[in-house]
Amino acid sequence: MSTPAYQAIKDFILTRVESGEWKEGDLVPSENELARQFNVARMTVNRAIRELTADQVLNRVQGAGTFVAQPKYQSTLVEIKSIAEEIMARGHQHQAIVLKLDAVVLDEVLAHEMHMKPKLPAFHSVLLHLENGTPIQLEERWVNPELAPDYAAQDFTTSTPNEYLVRVAPLQKVEYRIEARSPDASTRAALKMESSEPCLLLHRRTFSQGLVASVANLWHPGSRYQFTGHF
Repeated sequence: MSTPAYQAIKDFILTRVESGEWKEGDLVPSENELARQFNVARMTVNRAIRELTADQVLNRVQGAGTFVAQPKYQSTLVEIKSIAEEIMARGHQHQAIVLKLDAVVLDEVLAHEMHMKPKLPAFHSVLLHLENGTPIQLEERWVNPELAPDYAAQDFTTSTPNEYLVRVAPLQKVEYRIEARSPDASTRAALKMESSEPCLLLHRRTFSQGLVASVANLWHPGSRYQFTGHF
């Protein structure tokens, strides 16, 4: 399947911004210049610019042009760390057990969240993370195969999904929410939780190159885990 013209323009701009070739405050080519370069209608370029502006990659100034925006995620998002890194930073041993690693057909809810069409395949993984032999996180993740085509071939007992995705699909933006939830029976059993114990659920969506890279549900036993961070 060929890449839509507007997406090719977005990729062109993102590559130059993420590589540092175009820096904060730099003026990007005009819509007319990009339309000539890519041999497309100006409205196609306009869509690419509008979407990158909405993603805070670009900043449009009336009468002056379009500029590379100031990076936002470093100061406005929680730091994204691998759970293996967190555990080893405490001087403890990390172990990962892969419970599932396959491809699934997206239902309408997940497809909408991943900005993909329903009934298209995505990679799906379920991992149990242990600290000194005690389970502290059940990670369920759906991954866009366009950004990580080799996801299902990875050995996630030696490198976490987060570490792999940061390497192949560098972070552009992250959305997340944290809530207390009662887990289902299989999650409770995997995490070896008491019957009345709640979970801390981190729901996280990551973006790269203007696309949704992954959607993850990270379940943690309420009595054994807390979220900390700094801005």
